[in-house]
Amino acid sequence: MRRNTLTIVVPCYNEQEVLPETVKELGIILTKMQDENKVSEKSKLLFVNDGSHDETWKLISKYTKEYSYVTGVKFSRNYGHQNALLAGMSTCVDYSDMIITIDADLQDDVNAIPEMVDSYLNGYDVVYGVRNSRATDTFFKRRTALAFYGLMKRLGVHLIPDSADYRLLSKRATRALLRFQERNLFLRGMVPLVGYKSTKVYYARKERYAGTSKYPLGKMLHFALDGITSFSIAPIHLIMYLGIITVIISFICMIYTLVEKISGHVVSGWSSLMISIWLLGGIQLISISVIGEYVGKIFSEVKRRPRFTIETDTYTKKMEDQE
Repeated sequence: MRRNTLTIVVPCYNEQEVLPETVKELGIILTKMQDENKVSEKSKLLFVNDGSHDETWKLISKYTKEYSYVTGVKFSRNYGHQNALLAGMSTCVDYSDMIITIDADLQDDVNAIPEMVDSYLNGYDVVYGVRNSRATDTFFKRRTALAFYGLMKRLGVHLIPDSADYRLLSKRATRALLRFQERNLFLRGMVPLVGYKSTKVYYARKERYAGTSKYPLGKMLHFALDGITSFSIAPIHLIMYLGIITVIISFICMIYTLVEKISGHVVSGWSSLMISIWLLGGIQLISISVIGEYVGKIFSEVKRRPRFTIETDTYTKKMEDQE
């Protein structure tokens, strides 16, 4: 019986502190599944170095020589987490029957991987890793995450709540995802658009093993904004509604001013003038900014620049040697 080949894609950006433990834990899981005949002996770990400034690539190169199942791809510079995931999937899709993506920080429980593989073997093309609790998050992060998922749902964007980039995709699901040509990537919203039979695997999220988070508040806000503007034009509609409401209020104020003028009760005031100027000015600036966000996305999309440039690829070499 032919065993399925699994590739575990791990994006890395300045992960020298956690990488030795990541290789160890993922290696144990992969070897165990090979021993149980769940996956092929050709199955690999694929670390994508996203322009790290520390010793990350040096460690990946070292483990590539030490372990037959460790491989790496090195970007020529930093292209971002989402592009690193995409590059890993693009590199290994021709050699893999299934692909699992997971972050290097070990917050996502690697013990859920065999369950994901079991779901694939039971006929599922997409298996989402879903957190069963947000106990490890701060109160602020929990509330903002719930607000974000609620907002995206109202905007008509289908997301899997409490699911990030820890998931399994079959070969055909991966190929379908790679046909999406967006440069402004939001994979959490793109994967559900692929369709195919899907299920969920629940796990408990852990504290980060070592190092610091690569998604501070600023990046999280930018990521959320990307998600909203990449999948919905609702903010543009909101501007229109805001403009209509402002015009109605202005019309009411105009009538009120005329009535007061006719009755002779008009008192010239600096406050009302300044409030009007600041209110309308603020609305205009917000409107221009929102429209500018969409124009900026159009600008980056139409240029059709490469999403990433790969400098070194040890994965393809190892797979070709095993053919």
